[in-house]
Amino acid sequence: MASYEFLAGAYDELMRDADYTRRADFVERLFLRASKRPVHTVLDLACGTGTMTCLLTERGYELISVDGSEDMLMEAREKAQGLHGIAPLFLHQSMPRLDLNDTVDAAICCMDSLNYLTREQDVRRTLERLRLFISPGGALVFDVHALPKLEMMDGQTYMDEGEDVCCVWRTAFRHGLLDYCVDLFTLRPDGAWTRETEYHRQRYYGAEELTQWLAAAGFTNIRLWGDCRLRRPNETDGRIYFSAIRK
Repeated sequence: MASYEFLAGAYDELMRDADYTRRADFVERLFLRASKRPVHTVLDLACGTGTMTCLLTERGYELISVDGSEDMLMEAREKAQGLHGIAPLFLHQSMPRLDLNDTVDAAICCMDSLNYLTREQDVRRTLERLRLFISPGGALVFDVHALPKLEMMDGQTYMDEGEDVCCVWRTAFRHGLLDYCVDLFTLRPDGAWTRETEYHRQRYYGAEELTQWLAAAGFTNIRLWGDCRLRRPNETDGRIYFSAIRK
């Protein structure tokens, strides 16, 4: 079963505390700070249900938004209807097979999406494809899980509840891999509940290896940041942000 086949429709309700506006403020600040060129066009790689895409579109950017899940893209397209500004272009593509018709001024990849690539060669291939489609001097901004966060998730059970949806996550972190089983309970109009199960896997990548792969792919001015903080990461950060410039 594909990840997010059932979770896509409930994703926004379950992520209501993610504070996307604050994260959009931060990634915008980073790509404007890093970029050596004016930023008009932005790639939102692994855009999910399109929340970041919509926020940046409303701020006047022209978005190309890519995701590997048709179910998440369906939610994103519906959400983007009626936006002010240029309508985003949504593409169904995997990250390592990114293929655009033109270059962009900046690219973002948010909410630990890169961790879903569980093979080193796929991460490196994704960075190479990003270099191909970011204009010279353009910025790349992305975030990944911090190791302490993943270690704390080992053997845990989490529950998110909404008015008509409940999600139970059971997690295990072993040998650099985060596996989690997601049970999604959805209230039907007749008052009964349906249950669907999805399995997700992510891999931890360290700052040193990601920095090396960025440099090898053709990026420079590589910097690490705390979780929505303009400082170096520390042990309190659940995510580590990267900014880099395409040579």
